Amino acid sequence: MTPGSVMAYCPLAPGETRLRRCSRRLPDGEGEGAAAVVQGAAEVVVHLLALPRTQALHGVAVAVAVGVGVGDRVSSPPMPLTPQDLYLFNEGTHLDLYRALGAHVEREAEGSSSTRFAVWAPEARRVSVLGDFDGWDPLAHPLESRGSSGVWECRVPSVGHGALYKFHIEPRHGGGAIQKADPFAFCAEEPPRTASVVWDLGHAWDDDAWMARPDRGGGRDRPVAIYEVHAGSFDRVAAEGNRRLGYRELAHRLADHVGRLGYTHVELLPVMEHPFFGSWGYQTTSYFAPSRRQGDPQDFMYLVDHLHRRGIGVILDLSLAHFPDDPHGLGRFDGSCLYEHADPRRGRHPDWASLCFNYGRREVACFLTNVALFWLEVYHADGLRVDGVASMLYLDYSRRPGEWVPNERGGREDLEAVAFLRRLNEAVYLRHPAVQTYAEESTAWPLVSRPTSVGGLGFGYKWDMGWMHDTLAHLSRAPVHRRFHHRELSFRGLYAWSENFVLPLSHDEVVHGKRSLLGRMGGDRWQRLAGLRLLLGWQYAQPGKKLLFMGGEWGSWGEWDHEAALDWALLDHPDHAGLARWVADLNRAYRALGALHEGDCETAGFRWVSCDDADQSCVAFLRLGRPGSPEVLCAFNFTPVPRHGYRLGVPRPGAWREVLNGDARDYGGSGLGNLGASEAAPEPSHGLGASLELALPPLAAIFLVAPAEGPPP
Repeated sequence: MTPGSVMAYCPLAPGETRLRRCSRRLPDGEGEGAAAVVQGAAEVVVHLLALPRTQALHGVAVAVAVGVGVGDRVSSPPMPLTPQDLYLFNEGTHLDLYRALGAHVEREAEGSSSTRFAVWAPEARRVSVLGDFDGWDPLAHPLESRGSSGVWECRVPSVGHGALYKFHIEPRHGGGAIQKADPFAFCAEEPPRTASVVWDLGHAWDDDAWMARPDRGGGRDRPVAIYEVHAGSFDRVAAEGNRRLGYRELAHRLADHVGRLGYTHVELLPVMEHPFFGSWGYQTTSYFAPSRRQGDPQDFMYLVDHLHRRGIGVILDLSLAHFPDDPHGLGRFDGSCLYEHADPRRGRHPDWASLCFNYGRREVACFLTNVALFWLEVYHADGLRVDGVASMLYLDYSRRPGEWVPNERGGREDLEAVAFLRRLNEAVYLRHPAVQTYAEESTAWPLVSRPTSVGGLGFGYKWDMGWMHDTLAHLSRAPVHRRFHHRELSFRGLYAWSENFVLPLSHDEVVHGKRSLLGRMGGDRWQRLAGLRLLLGWQYAQPGKKLLFMGGEWGSWGEWDHEAALDWALLDHPDHAGLARWVADLNRAYRALGALHEGDCETAGFRWVSCDDADQSCVAFLRLGRPGSPEVLCAFNFTPVPRHGYRLGVPRPGAWREVLNGDARDYGGSGLGNLGASEAAPEPSHGLGASLELALPPLAAIFLVAPAEGPPP
């Protein structure tokens, strides 16, 4: 690199990073800018200037480095809060707020460091920062008010990485002083301790090849198979008092297991710090800090980095619907209802005894948008799942008459939450078009996964909770009764393409007395194992992306326990190992056969063959891909009675290969099948020009691939 040349156009994470060659195409053309460079004793410090706000990407920077090469480590210290920062924050449009508020280490040329602290507390009379660097003295380091912005700021010399701190806040309108953790803290003490920790987020990332992939988040026509994980109970070290795995230990064990199973992505239940471990992370207090229970921020970066290098994407759960009222948290932060609604009819969640965000307050919406962007930009997440979206959308969610306030139009919709979710998704996709957002939305709210330009909420995908409930209800029935409820299998055809769907078999279905997936199947032991194979085959054949919670892949008998490891010993049993083999083969076929994923979100990707054979509880349909992708016939027998000579229509004659059979002995089945292939005769059936006579095994799914050549009759 020649001295003074432009090195990169890219956003850099706070703290130390490695300079990479990258570019960013902006709405107004390629970005330009300038930077001042300071040559330090042991590092090159690149001071970054944000691009103009008119380019809609505030915080994207141009680095001009003297004598710095690609891959060299540089430091990007934060700039002091500017009037523009304060204006954008109060306006609710600052997309790099996490670089401005919170605690940011500033290194001096002579090698020492200081830390700049900034916090939003508009109803405070006085604010100071205290910590282990001043004996927790509330008078030692007062913050200066930045006027009507409500922001307070100060710089404390000789404070750096690893220092413990809190904000000491004296409310303006009386009441005693309170001490709060930093809402923007990059690191927090391990619970039950509650202090924030000054932290440098430098990490030498090694996932450039993965991050350059345009489909890393999972496109609508790409295979997306998600393995849902609770990091604290995936595995434990029994010999060390049931110790949780550290993030670095987890990285290798998780990547190996997910790689064997063939999943494309891992989804982690919230990793943000939370006081009560039994909340699984959904009662978040530190939205910018990974939980210290399993390591520090760099340890978690290592986990994401390692998964990426193994070709596995990472989706993170976000709990943006509510937050706990722990004294050190966001509740009544400056003595007022700052982040939450003051009216308990809107400010308190009746189901979880927690507080609800005030989405209509611009600064709060800005805070939450920055939470999403932070995990995408600093931790390289490939997707974000927003939990509890239904509870955000409805003012009367879980509330009786008189316990909720109608909106300005007299309706039950939370218009402020709707506006926030739209802005959130617009910001995410503007800055990170390769990622995806997912909504856990359990009602019939329209256009959840449609663009905001047509009135949608702007999510990439929506969980199909209806499919999950109907299917589990059907398979929990005794097989002899299923013919009376056949509509549970076909009803999804009425709405399957109204959204971009993910078909979830999630953690919520294996807790609180619901039993495990295997325990919910009907019949004796053999039938339950076969029923679970059938459930998973049904999931992979259906249009939509796939999600399975850990342990379901081998058929755990007990409910999930967040305080214990998964029952890995079950893999030593042939039946359970066979289930895991079935999942791996389903993933292999799902990824290899275009017809099974290319039309997941399109009506053209699906055609019923037989959906009305209630008496025999059999169903069949075709999955269709792009031109050149052979059709796949998916047939299912929901009873333990084998069906011989079962005729099904297909679009072309010839040999249809049986590529998957859930009753194969390798999976623990009885071994009934079609000897690897079945010849379709030019005999019309089910409105198609040819047909097959098949053996449909008991409680099983079979997948047959069309002959590659020859036009349909």
